[in-house]
Amino acid sequence: MIQFEKLTLSNGLRVILHHDPSTPMVVINTLYDVGARDESPEKTGFAHLFEHLMFGGSINIPDFDGPLQNAGGESNAFTSNDITNYYNVLPKENLETAIWLESDRMLSLAFTDKSLEVQRNVVIEEFKQRYLNQPYGDVWLQLRPLAYTHHPYQWATIGKELAHIEQATMADVKDFFKKHYHPGNAIVCIGGNFEKSEALTLLERYFGSIPAREKVHRNLPFEPKQNEYRVKTIDRKVPADAFYYAFKMPHRTHELYYTADVLSDAIGREKSSPLYVKLKKELGLVTDISAFITGNIDEGLLLISGKLAEGRTFEELENALWEVLSNFLQEQIEEEDMLKLLNKIRTSKEFQEQGLLNRAMNLCFFELIGDAGKINEELEQYQKITAKDIQNLGKEILSKNNCSLLRVKSQVA
Repeated sequence: MIQFEKLTLSNGLRVILHHDPSTPMVVINTLYDVGARDESPEKTGFAHLFEHLMFGGSINIPDFDGPLQNAGGESNAFTSNDITNYYNVLPKENLETAIWLESDRMLSLAFTDKSLEVQRNVVIEEFKQRYLNQPYGDVWLQLRPLAYTHHPYQWATIGKELAHIEQATMADVKDFFKKHYHPGNAIVCIGGNFEKSEALTLLERYFGSIPAREKVHRNLPFEPKQNEYRVKTIDRKVPADAFYYAFKMPHRTHELYYTADVLSDAIGREKSSPLYVKLKKELGLVTDISAFITGNIDEGLLLISGKLAEGRTFEELENALWEVLSNFLQEQIEEEDMLKLLNKIRTSKEFQEQGLLNRAMNLCFFELIGDAGKINEELEQYQKITAKDIQNLGKEILSKNNCSLLRVKSQVA
């Protein structure tokens, strides 16, 4: 059971306090309720650009990392289609340093031509290296618009195209900051070995004076129900033919979300899973195959992906894969196998909760999607799932009409 307290400052900033006396460290995790789904289709990649800009210094602190490193700390951040998350880890004696740094960039990020140009170039280089010049790098750039026709999940966090970041103006950047980076759109978790009275005093001193702004009402395009099998094949200079079967699945707060997670494990997580056993061990069609979920707040994807063995064809895989799925759905999972699945999930969750940073990040995320207290109900949600639940959901979502298939064909040198 993860213990915590919640409060909200007068400017709308939600705060979670998670005391852990077993560590000499503290974590300050700040989650902003903004991701790639909040971008304009004509100006994508901004949430990710801001992940970098937020380290470019504020009006009062030109170098974010310097004071933190001097205090024995480290920081980092990540952006997804749903959120942007920043975290700092440092010795408990220096809690004030992290709160000071984090609050100052929320209040007064430094918008300079130099900072924008430096971070813009960093993002452009990342786009080129990770997405354009790396084998299989552009898979998500191709798969997302295939799977989503209306919802902004149709582009990756890096953005639709380089031009959107190349052409970003100072006015665009300032507008994005004003709209999304303020107390009412953030959740801060302080975790670790701290004194509550000190933390509350510091929070009020540094965050309390930041002006409140109204939270923007999110009104995203509705993604219509998919009723067709979408298939796209692209040629790339890659080592082996690859495939990505993407099935729409329930959103993050849906009662069947956890069932979809277990379903993905059941069909393709382990070497004993039906996809691995049949397609790799028995038929030798693939060199690897796995199933996983994206875990999006809105309607996400359950994916089956892997690479073809040399000399095997997409057509051979197509027939065999759908046959495996059909056979899997005809019979319920054996009780013993079901128990193994749930035990592995329990072990994985308990291992994750051992890390202070993971706890802080998850508390913020659960608060965002409804209530931080739900973090303590997650294992119970998994344990309630039955073999019949998995079979029923599998029959509902593992169908061709709910699938978008991207094939990456290896070009002959």
